[in-house]
Amino acid sequence: MIQKISRRKFLQSTGLASGTLMLGVQFSPLMAKTTTPNSFQPDVFVSMDETGQVTIISHRSEMGQGIRSTLPLLVADELEADWNRVTVKQALGDAKYGSQNTDGSRSVRKNYQKLKEAGAIMRTLLQQAAAKVWSVPVDQVRIENHQAIHQDQRLDFKELVKIASTLEVPARDALTLKTADQYRYVAQPNMANIDGHEIITGSAVYGYDVELDGMKYAVIARPPVVFGTVKSVDSTETMKVPGVIKVVQLPALTPPAMFKMLGGVAVIAENTWAAIQGRDKLKIEWDHGANASYSTQDHEAVFIKALEDPQEVVRSRGDMAQAQSAAAKTITADYHVAGLAHATMEPPAATARINGDRVEVWACTQTPQASQRNVMGTLQIPQENAANVEINVTLLGGGFGRKSKPDFVAEAAFLANETKLPVKVLWTREDEIKHGYYHSPSYQKLAATLDAKNRVTSWYHAMVNHPISATFDPSARTAGSTDLGQGDMMFEVPNIKIALGETDTFMRIGWVRSVTNINNVFAASSFVDELAHAAGQDPKDFLLQLIGSDRTEDFEADGFKYSNYGEPAAQYPAETSRLKHVIELAAAKAKWGQELPDGTGMGIAAWRSFLTYIAVVVKVSTQGNRVKLEDVHMAVDAGQILNPDRVISQMEGSLIFGASLAFYGEITAKNGVIEQGNFDDYQMSRINQIPDVHVHLVDSDAIPTGVGEPGLPPVAPAICNAIFAANGQRHRRLPMKDLQLV
Repeated sequence: MIQKISRRKFLQSTGLASGTLMLGVQFSPLMAKTTTPNSFQPDVFVSMDETGQVTIISHRSEMGQGIRSTLPLLVADELEADWNRVTVKQALGDAKYGSQNTDGSRSVRKNYQKLKEAGAIMRTLLQQAAAKVWSVPVDQVRIENHQAIHQDQRLDFKELVKIASTLEVPARDALTLKTADQYRYVAQPNMANIDGHEIITGSAVYGYDVELDGMKYAVIARPPVVFGTVKSVDSTETMKVPGVIKVVQLPALTPPAMFKMLGGVAVIAENTWAAIQGRDKLKIEWDHGANASYSTQDHEAVFIKALEDPQEVVRSRGDMAQAQSAAAKTITADYHVAGLAHATMEPPAATARINGDRVEVWACTQTPQASQRNVMGTLQIPQENAANVEINVTLLGGGFGRKSKPDFVAEAAFLANETKLPVKVLWTREDEIKHGYYHSPSYQKLAATLDAKNRVTSWYHAMVNHPISATFDPSARTAGSTDLGQGDMMFEVPNIKIALGETDTFMRIGWVRSVTNINNVFAASSFVDELAHAAGQDPKDFLLQLIGSDRTEDFEADGFKYSNYGEPAAQYPAETSRLKHVIELAAAKAKWGQELPDGTGMGIAAWRSFLTYIAVVVKVSTQGNRVKLEDVHMAVDAGQILNPDRVISQMEGSLIFGASLAFYGEITAKNGVIEQGNFDDYQMSRINQIPDVHVHLVDSDAIPTGVGEPGLPPVAPAICNAIFAANGQRHRRLPMKDLQLV
């Protein structure tokens, strides 16, 4: 008997609508494939269940930058999914996801194309499935808002899942990707922060919030000086504290520091308060080791000596000697930037539980794979058993680079193994400030020559700091790729020389938000302002003149190999026209050149870092040593903006961070011991000190670039330049401890 059955009924009656489509987005050279959930082990993947619910895995860490609300938009938009039927889940730490390092302002630029393709692959499969059901050509089917549509016929995704899962995955070069004008979610304002409700209501789980059955709490008395050791410990009084369970001595740290535990003595207790009280009662005699000779103030003389005649030249153009001999005027200036701590609102925290040969970890980490390797190294787990080490990534209460260094994860795993109990290691605020990976103090020496027409004919910039690479190689004495990958200078000057000085390192040095751009851009942008005033020109006009013609800057032509953030210059060219545009935009929005009252001034600074162009204009008012930030305008060219609200938030955060380091940020060591310990002596700028921050996003069709870090570098020099414009006081040292931010 022949029956007339609708296609929808056919799908339901044959059970084809009850399957699950699982699509792997391969971040390795392997091909993507579809299969059933039981057999497919994808890298980064998007899946759909029998109800049509889409699940997107976020393999990068969410630390307030909104990446869990941004990357999934690419997939959902290309898929034409209903955002209300999308779930985002956090990935475990696993090599199958490719790089999970959430640092370097590269989450978007490294995943943009691949995630668009992921959504397009699934959309294409659903389109092909619908065409098969309707027996029509594929190009007559369109996918829109979780449905396949052909004329007046519609099929929900849930009715196509099973068929789509049986089809061959289309080649990536055969995909049709959306153009910017077709986006429904990407680049649209007011897209929801998927973690926002949980954060606001207090139900979000950060590293500090993890709770397990039978879990114990640990705090650690770490050596006051890096590579110090425990000579003796008396825990008699500690064990009398109610709730204290055990005292465990950790292995001493040996060079290189890397991401290993600092050592010391851990107190494990039934609650945090007991652990802290028990630690306070420990009687420890320390051997501070060789680094006890280090004092920041004394070492400044070593920095200055290192730049008397630095031999390592990393960028060279023209003939400096000839330019200096022919100069009508020579301007010199020295700049100092203090060491910095990350000072994240949530200090590091990690919880570990061991069951047989299986290790489970929950941590607020920026680098889950490095955390996995650290646990394996600490517990001597062979590589073939990596699957037995599970890294669960919580939300991060700020990162700024600190939580990419998983020493705290190793501590939790070590103590869980020693006690055979689930253990949460908590760093207090004092721990975080006194035992971190610091942004090195730096000294920079600049000189420029001007001709008779006040045009800059040469630019000399020498710098010295404790190199980040010393954390991994104790013999490193000059800044390398880990430091100078952040040093693009785009001035059209015929003679250029950039040199590095040598120094030993006495602390754990690590990348802090924007890395050595903090030093380089403060010095360079402040010096541009000094040159403008020496030339009797408007600072904005002088800056534009110094950048010069519209061109693509060729750093490698000058021998500068630490440029472009690891990306091909052909794909991410350094374009002076884009830098000049953000300068003009920020200046116009701030009404640069307006007449200002006495004691009020405007300052400007601009730079390209992390492949993004940022200009900052700050207006300040001054009265004696009191400074008030009156107004801020930031212009941003980060290529295509995927999530405007999150970009604006990042720029606002950069302004707050920059104001903090300009007026307060300073880590110092005396006899090897960090002198600061909390927000009373390592201050942050307060909300009442920060004015409205006006962020102006450039509409661009260029490839997306970095956002988290490039907003920070121009902030401090723009503030300093504004102070000079207001009262004639030039500041060449950060923080400006003689001033009071009001």
